[in-house]
Amino acid sequence: MRARGWVAIAAIVMCAAGPVRASEEPIEIFDAHLHYNWEPKPYYELDEVLVLFKKHRVTGILATSRPNTGTHALMDAKADGLWIVPFIRPYRVRPDIQTWFNDPTIFDLVQDEFKRGYYRGIGEFHLSGKAAASEWVKKAVDFAVANDLYLHAHADDEAVEILMRHNGRARIIWAHTGFGLAPHRVAAMLATYPNLWGELSYRSGITGAGGVLTPEWRAMFEKYPDRFLLGSDTWISERWSSYGAIMAEYRGWLKQLPPGIAKQIAHGNAKRLFAERK
Repeated sequence: MRARGWVAIAAIVMCAAGPVRASEEPIEIFDAHLHYNWEPKPYYELDEVLVLFKKHRVTGILATSRPNTGTHALMDAKADGLWIVPFIRPYRVRPDIQTWFNDPTIFDLVQDEFKRGYYRGIGEFHLSGKAAASEWVKKAVDFAVANDLYLHAHADDEAVEILMRHNGRARIIWAHTGFGLAPHRVAAMLATYPNLWGELSYRSGITGAGGVLTPEWRAMFEKYPDRFLLGSDTWISERWSSYGAIMAEYRGWLKQLPPGIAKQIAHGNAKRLFAERK
């Protein structure tokens, strides 16, 4: 065969191979529930977590830490190819989880951290039921609204509704989307509160046997494709150890959705929500 024939065949093979490689590249993910805790100590060194993000094609993170020192370190790292959206965590030590909503010094902490100038939200914070009705929670909600900040709430549906009543302009990332709350109740919450977005770490019932999307959740993703985010919730070392498996599980059911919806949930909604302020 003449040389030009070999060249033509090689060109055809290269053209065919290109799309295959592109289709096999995993969908990029924005991790909208990331803790880089420094209390009691960092579970992973900073360079190790940055490698994890790159390895698993996590291109953005909603970053928090306890205390906020871990978030400072992530921001100072200025990692190439990683978009960091920092939130103020209203905790200094783990016991603050149980008391922050009645502690005026926590509100001082939030205001002091905000002076750093780069925060986009407050949380993740924990609330259950009527604990959300405290005056210090309302102050935090009003502070968030006044300063164009999101709230990242690990809360039951009653507490979320109280947060919304504190200030109708509040914007809430709902950590875990109610855990095991019935899908019809989740859908009702999304319908009632247009400024509520569900983050899906630890959320049960999304898939059934064999990792297949359940009909209820497929329908919800198709009805509200712009209202969901993904997260790892690296609150303990085991979550860092299984980081790749967490992302692989997300990608497993994302592939079962129309590509446009999968991209919205994987990263598009986060990019839209946390785009730089105009």
